[in-house]
Amino acid sequence: MEAAPMFILIVVVVLGIFVLITVVKTMYTVRTYTAGVVERFGKFNRVAQPGLHVLVPWCETVRFMDLQIRQADVNVETKSKDNVFVTIPVSVQYQVLPEKVFEAYYKLSSPQKQIESYVFNSILGHVPTLTLDEAFEQQAQISAAVKKELDVVMSEFGYNILKALVTDIVPDAKVKAAMNDINAAQREQTAAQARGEAEKILKVKQAEAEAQSKALQGEGVAKQRQAIIQGLQASVEQFKSAVEGSTARDVMAMVLLTQYFDTLRDIGTTGKSTTILLPNQPGTVNDLMTQIMAGFSASNANFGSGVVSAPRTPVTNTGS
Repeated sequence: MEAAPMFILIVVVVLGIFVLITVVKTMYTVRTYTAGVVERFGKFNRVAQPGLHVLVPWCETVRFMDLQIRQADVNVETKSKDNVFVTIPVSVQYQVLPEKVFEAYYKLSSPQKQIESYVFNSILGHVPTLTLDEAFEQQAQISAAVKKELDVVMSEFGYNILKALVTDIVPDAKVKAAMNDINAAQREQTAAQARGEAEKILKVKQAEAEAQSKALQGEGVAKQRQAIIQGLQASVEQFKSAVEGSTARDVMAMVLLTQYFDTLRDIGTTGKSTTILLPNQPGTVNDLMTQIMAGFSASNANFGSGVVSAPRTPVTNTGS
């Protein structure tokens, strides 16, 4: 009698476990941006949308397909038209089309590998026709060509290609260093030309300023000499009218002596003077006057031949 209740209890427990497993295998949920692929006895039956769903017990199974945007990073090594090997990183952003979940799940076993293959094919068919400089300039065109080719192929498998970005073009380190050297040399050449033009302009302006300064100095000296001559002429005329019998030569001799004594006075009153006139004795005034007059006589004698002599007075500089 005790064996029967024990057997019934075991049966009840087994049935409870079976029911629990059935319920667990029957009810399931599909998350947002996920699609459920339902198979009945291994055959595709339907696509389950996000939410709570029920399976036919022991007949159906569900597998989940991610509908979020994914990214495949591909590094393609190729050669440019000018025989420079470069590495081109390409980032492809793709997504499963909700209306083509069946194609995306069953037709491709490894979609990322497939995308990488088509990226390689597109890059290797496009970049070798461009030089390195053209490749840098046409990154956007390379990206557009990769995306266009992927769109055509991957749409048949239920994938939408959102972006195909060529993020960089990386040449060999030696090539990059050479490009930097070329750029630096070109910039240095431009800077040297600019400096040369600036120095040229500066020298021209300095020459123009110097020429203008000398011209003004010459005008000043000429006006100064003219004023001196006019002053001397007026003085001579006044002296001749005041002193009867005096000649212009006498007046000029007196003016020269006056300037001589004025010079001696200025030298004596200046504490730091370094100029001494020789000879400088009181008895030599008559000799100086004779020399000045002889100079004027020689000047008048040589005036007609175009040779003008000046009276020679010894002058020397000392460090005192």
